[in-house]
Amino acid sequence: MEHFTIATVAERNPDFRRVLWTGKHTQLVVMTIPPGGEIGEEVHEVDQILTFVSGVGTATVSGQTRNVAQGDLVAVPAGHKHNFVNAGPNPLVLYTVYGPPEHADGAVHRTKAEADRLEAAGKDEPPQN
Repeated sequence: MEHFTIATVAERNPDFRRVLWTGKHTQLVVMTIPPGGEIGEEVHEVDQILTFVSGVGTATVSGQTRNVAQGDLVAVPAGHKHNFVNAGPNPLVLYTVYGPPEHADGAVHRTKAEADRLEAAGKDEPPQN
């Protein structure tokens, strides 16, 4: 069994992205988006659920934009273009669940630039079950 006090773990995460747990069908990841930063517009072949722990931002999914803050949850169905932008002066902290996994098990990406570089190099592939 894995157990997390997830809001605390997310708040203490200094990295852009950190994979906490990878199962056969889902994956738990914490993210910290710096002020002025963003996840980056993308489309996944997997479903994604994001829950916001602190900070404020905007969520854009399939051309619809909403403000997000602590306690908000956004579901992104597979195949839908999306982006999340930090719109405040403090980090935008969240945890996200992918189904099935989207990133390499145990991956730690300290910055968005590092995450982008590793993804482009094919070094952030999810485990093959």
